[in-house]
Amino acid sequence: MMRPPLLRLSVPVVLAALLLAGDPVTPAGRTAAAQTATAIVGATIIDGNGGPPLEDGTLVWTGNRIAAVGPRASVAVPEGATVIDGTAKFVTPGFIDSNVHLSLYGAGETIVRYFDRNAALTLEAAQMQLKHGFTTVRDSYGSLLALMEVRDAIARGDTVGPRMLVAGNIVGWGGPYSISFSLIRERGLTLFQEQFNDYITQGSGEELMEMEPEDLRVAINDYLDLGPDFIKFGGTGHFSNPIMIGFSPRAQRVMVEETHKRGLSAETHSTSPEGLRISVEAGIDLIQHPGVLSSDMSEELIEMIVERGTVCAFLSNTVTGMAWRDHLDAQAERMEREAKEEAEAGAEGRDEDARKKTSAELRAERRARGEGIEIRRRNTERLIEAGCITTIGTDNYLGTAPEFRRTPKAENQAFGMGSVIATEGLVELGMTPMEAIVAVTKNGAIACKMLDDLGTLEVGKFADIVILDANPVEDITNIRAIGAIIRDGRMVDRDALPYERIFSRPGEGHAW
Repeated sequence: MMRPPLLRLSVPVVLAALLLAGDPVTPAGRTAAAQTATAIVGATIIDGNGGPPLEDGTLVWTGNRIAAVGPRASVAVPEGATVIDGTAKFVTPGFIDSNVHLSLYGAGETIVRYFDRNAALTLEAAQMQLKHGFTTVRDSYGSLLALMEVRDAIARGDTVGPRMLVAGNIVGWGGPYSISFSLIRERGLTLFQEQFNDYITQGSGEELMEMEPEDLRVAINDYLDLGPDFIKFGGTGHFSNPIMIGFSPRAQRVMVEETHKRGLSAETHSTSPEGLRISVEAGIDLIQHPGVLSSDMSEELIEMIVERGTVCAFLSNTVTGMAWRDHLDAQAERMEREAKEEAEAGAEGRDEDARKKTSAELRAERRARGEGIEIRRRNTERLIEAGCITTIGTDNYLGTAPEFRRTPKAENQAFGMGSVIATEGLVELGMTPMEAIVAVTKNGAIACKMLDDLGTLEVGKFADIVILDANPVEDITNIRAIGAIIRDGRMVDRDALPYERIFSRPGEGHAW
């Protein structure tokens, strides 16, 4: 039976009604929430499957699972349910970012000063993601122990945050003070630096690249026993120059096989076309930032990725928006300067080609031209156009403490806001707003291997819901117009997030 209109509540009133007195995330509170039903009535429902939005729809959840969704006329609201008036509201599944870095992992003063606050910083970062509507995140590199501590605390209901899936180390790489991660030689490190490398790798570092397949099979299972939710391995080194193949084809197949035996996902970081091809042929589930290659991707490799259904998690936040406009402005200034210099050289009779340029000079010129961002953007556009399974993987990172920064952290990789910018960037790269919404909901769930539970608004799935005050299908930037967030069936008090500000700053909620 439908509740009479006079009992329908606005989103702010329902927020107050659903937040429990005292600590809103106590196990007792979770039990109480599980005994009641909540309904959003009269909203436009964008279910994440990509079809036309359902106008004047009703969505009901009981506990943390969706119980009904459909037209208002055909969905009965349970007697005694809390009702949210969805008039002029737009309801989507909770958003998913497939590649964040919530914990401490870099080098420098920040690690030393904040090592004992690693879990607190991780929670702050996770709560900033949730504050912007990202109810699930995949953390593909960082401090495994701190990440699992926060992941498990959120899952138990001890605190509030997004659902977290964590990988820990990028298998085959050393810690932040290593050749493979940051081109730092092991010789001459302090004891702290050596210990921090081991803290990050947890036995999954560069030594695995030396192993034959059967020894690697044992080592990867030892790492999986620690409790990561998925595996990410170094198909190549970290950087685009120099590029080195990480693991042999046989070794990569072993890691993928052992990960799949546990029902988990395997993914790669590969920065060369050939390195990426080896990983795709090994059967990986997902490619992090597949556009970030040393050169343009071949049509053959693109076709292989699309045909195999390998998920592509794009760094769209770094090749669109302000980042791309800054590149174009720099390009225009460079071309104007070079034309002026060429004209001056001609007038003075100077021969600029008297000496053949070295390969290092030529690489420096390509960097100055912004060749890297142009390659990344072209590869991303071509993969999207070819129809790959697209989602976002922002690399939102913790980075340097504010007191050690000379300049503020870039907004496009700030927790939460970087994910919003990446979603908007998908439209700039050729997707429709609806396709971008599917990318960060349904496709994000595919990346998590959790489509049975997440990613779309369907009966039986977790009640992870974003209520927007404006239509994101008309304008993707309306994903910023958040009216309310429901995570696991419970209303999130956005104003209270993050619970403790350590690196973040108040105001708009995303400055780091």
